[in-house]
Amino acid sequence: MTKKEMVTYLLDYLIKENPQFRAIDVSSDLDSQETLLRALLNVRPPMAVSSGFLDMQDNYLQLKKAERVVVFLNHLRPIPTDDRLYVWKGDITRLKVDAIVNTANHRMLGCFQPLHDCTDNTIHTYAGVQLRLDCYKLIQEQGHDEPTGTAKITPAYNLPAKFVLHTVSPAINEHLTPIDEDLLAKSYLSCLTLAEKNHLESVALPSLAADDEVRFINENAAKIAIQTVKDFLERSQFVNKIVLNVDEDDELNLYQQLLINQKNANKGVLFLILELLYLKHLFLQCLLNQDQRCRLVFYQMGLLS
Repeated sequence: MTKKEMVTYLLDYLIKENPQFRAIDVSSDLDSQETLLRALLNVRPPMAVSSGFLDMQDNYLQLKKAERVVVFLNHLRPIPTDDRLYVWKGDITRLKVDAIVNTANHRMLGCFQPLHDCTDNTIHTYAGVQLRLDCYKLIQEQGHDEPTGTAKITPAYNLPAKFVLHTVSPAINEHLTPIDEDLLAKSYLSCLTLAEKNHLESVALPSLAADDEVRFINENAAKIAIQTVKDFLERSQFVNKIVLNVDEDDELNLYQQLLINQKNANKGVLFLILELLYLKHLFLQCLLNQDQRCRLVFYQMGLLS
């Protein structure tokens, strides 16, 4: 079956399913049809669907996955100081990792705004309608909206990743409050802890300090992401590869600069330790050899009486 035949089948199903769509004039152009298909899938509520539709949708989304080109972890270069950590600019829904993180809303049903370019919308679009159904069931079972700073896990269905980790991060602006900082770190940590609990090895994390409408880059938020991730890797038994996923060049440059600064700071601490060890060595030699000039230097430094 051709892609056009798949799209025609899926559009026909969705239009017949919802009486409000029956007046839609479907273009004969395939690109326009695919745009309409995404829009209709974006607004489809979490309700029962036929196995025939799911089979056709899955075949179509597998085709789209191949068209969009899957990015494997070995295609990426880790940061020079830590081969467990990556910074990558690109579409998180193309990454072949154990889990990607979704910046979800409190209802966890995905973005209902047709063709919106947020991460939530993109993940639900290319995973398939099963993802919204799973999220709906999770919320129904727990009996309340998802709190900020927590996380849930679902299969990723037609995405290259195996699982999606959904978290509700704090709604912040350019100025983080202490509460924002705490909730932001908690969101990152909840996702990584859930990955660890499920014995996952590789996780891709987008910036959780983002606004769907206003794009801004927050240095403090980036520092929180880096520090939370690095601290987690030091005690993790299963998670051993983490991709910090960014959307903009400015954000990529910020993360890279922060990691370089952290590397230089670590070097500074190392050199200080080495200097202290060398000083200790000289001090001991001074005592052992009864070197008067050396003893005078340490006396002037207040190390000898």
